[in-house]
Amino acid sequence: MEPNGQPRKSSFGASMKAVFWSFFGVRKRKDYEHDAANLSPFHVIVAALLGVAIFIGVLLFVVKLAVAQ
Repeated sequence: MEPNGQPRKSSFGASMKAVFWSFFGVRKRKDYEHDAANLSPFHVIVAALLGVAIFIGVLLFVVKLAVAQ
């Protein structure tokens, strides 16, 4: 919730997009400020954990392909 009692208005998709670009370190200051004002911290944490799980899964898949040859 924001200090004025209004809930933050954002979607989980917007949080996933912000986390995805953050993995690459590519964020404009304007986008960062917009995300900081609008994204729900809970959505960002869940999106980050999901992103890390996907990243680890892809790495494990690539390693298994490389070792299997």
